[in-house]
Amino acid sequence: MRTWSRIVASLCVLCTCPLPAQERRVDTDRESKVVLPLPKGDDMYTFVVLGDRTGGPAEGIRVLAKAIEEINLLDPDLVMTVGDLVNGYNETPAWIGQMREYRATMEKLRMPWFPVAGNHDIYGPSRNGSMTQDHEKEYEEHFGPLWYAFEHKQCWFVALYSDEGNPGTGKKSISDPASQVMSERQFTWLKATLEKAKGGKHVFLFLHHPRWLTGQYGEDWNRVHDLLKGAGNVRAVFAGHIHRMRYDGRRDGIEYFTTAANGAYLDIEVPKAGFLHEYHIVTVRKEGISLAALPVGVVIDPRAITGEISLAAQAIAKSFQPVVVKAPRLGADLACSGTYELLLENPCDRPLELTLEPRAKDPRWSYFPDHVHLHLEARQKQSVGFEVQREAGLDRWFDLPVLGVSIDYLAEGARITMPERIEAFAIGAPARIPDAVDDRALVLDGKRQAVRLDDKTLELPDGPFTAEGFLQADDLTGRRGFLNKTEQSEFGLFVSDGKPSFVVYLGDRYASATAKEPLLEKGRWHHLAGVFDGQEVRLYVDGNRVAATPGKGERKRNALPLFVGADVDKAGKPTSFFAGRIDEVRVSKSARYAGASFTPSRRFDPDGDTVVLLHCDREFGPWLPDASGQGRHGMRVGGVVCAPKDGKANGR
Repeated sequence: MRTWSRIVASLCVLCTCPLPAQERRVDTDRESKVVLPLPKGDDMYTFVVLGDRTGGPAEGIRVLAKAIEEINLLDPDLVMTVGDLVNGYNETPAWIGQMREYRATMEKLRMPWFPVAGNHDIYGPSRNGSMTQDHEKEYEEHFGPLWYAFEHKQCWFVALYSDEGNPGTGKKSISDPASQVMSERQFTWLKATLEKAKGGKHVFLFLHHPRWLTGQYGEDWNRVHDLLKGAGNVRAVFAGHIHRMRYDGRRDGIEYFTTAANGAYLDIEVPKAGFLHEYHIVTVRKEGISLAALPVGVVIDPRAITGEISLAAQAIAKSFQPVVVKAPRLGADLACSGTYELLLENPCDRPLELTLEPRAKDPRWSYFPDHVHLHLEARQKQSVGFEVQREAGLDRWFDLPVLGVSIDYLAEGARITMPERIEAFAIGAPARIPDAVDDRALVLDGKRQAVRLDDKTLELPDGPFTAEGFLQADDLTGRRGFLNKTEQSEFGLFVSDGKPSFVVYLGDRYASATAKEPLLEKGRWHHLAGVFDGQEVRLYVDGNRVAATPGKGERKRNALPLFVGADVDKAGKPTSFFAGRIDEVRVSKSARYAGASFTPSRRFDPDGDTVVLLHCDREFGPWLPDASGQGRHGMRVGGVVCAPKDGKANGR
């Protein structure tokens, strides 16, 4: 009946007819044509495989402890190890101490764990190249049998011992193939165990050395594999020892896996190539297994993320902003000397610990101190300063410094590390930056790039003014800002959908001069000018007046930046980006154009009415130089650069 119900449900999805209530497998009082699939109802379970702990630094035990915390969150049925639990190669008293440390850590697991013996667990001290004792006896006293098996949910788990040594001499060695042989005693036991497990759904084997790898391990595993193959229900074999993940595929239906480390030494750290601290989590179903490797440190306890922590992280990300109190300026020779002072405020109700580190690609910069550690109590404000120096000179390394800001939020019983922030140093630009005077223009990607002129820098007085520039668009669809300081105030030039407009907020509303139809073409240079003469707002395209509207009164002001190549939002961020090239941007404190038409100059010269003039010929450090002589350089946003005027922006 259940199978027939599923068929009916599937047919109903295809014909979009309502599913009769008696056929529903999802409880609802709503009629729907969609049948929601239910999850598998089989007896699924998970187990974890832990790699080597030893062969690494002493502090590696903390890596294992972190893994244990995470495994408890995942709550598998059981945990298997693949050997090298203690560092070993020592006398019995030292071995006992290491054993106790390992067991104390593992006993924090909330589920059973099962050990496998590795060479570090067994090998004792050596003299003249020969081992003077081993720890097989101590291992079986404190960890368990050297080989054993158990059944769980109709599956069998088999732990093997891969350090028995040379069958003839008893010599133990991890590099001599003659010592990497399974004894007849263990082989016979394994054969009997697989016979007992014949009725099991799956059999899983665990050993320390990946014996199936040839070379130092010889060929002995071939006979073991044949035994496993003959059983018919062995699904996977897990090993460790090499401290890196490795999958050797499926052989006769049996998969071979090698785990990486859990605190052990790593030759290199390349997580995506398997060189990392991790553990395997295995999901077992009737039809087979699925696996995932989890790097230690990625599993989060959702119960630990309290509302306080969530709100604090949000406050740090959005409200923590160093305020520049004092900053030096670059001289005409690009030398710099002075104090850079910041005011910091903790926006949280718990302490923050911060590290501030100035850095730059430009080697001429130096700082004292080279970094600062701060502890800010809840809501505390504190100032911090750096003495900043730069030698004179211009070379290809010229760049401004940035400030790396690392923040730890000290929650109740936890330290929450925020991503490092990079803050630009607000070093003052030199009053004059030489012009390039070449055939270049500003190139913008239409996604995140613009040039910002701060309101305090602009200082555009009330009254008549002109905003103008040249543009060559790659894309005009949608809302596009060209030269904007709008936010229910000020002024802006838009080129949305190729239909230009100029708006000025006068008194209590915008006066808008907007073209009646799209006038701008992709790939063609256009001159665009917005003029306010105190009585009228006018829009010119290529020197022709295309729209005008009456307007008078005071311009409503704001403290937001003026953006070239974008509009501005209420937070002072760029939006509605322009895609293409922009050239010869000028803002003037006079109405430069009147009448029905004029001939635009292709390159502007500064005069007494020029507030800012961007030739867009070159970028200089983070700036787009101002040619007005006022030092009102634009700040480049999003990596925008100048490039030849011909061709398409950014390779489009």
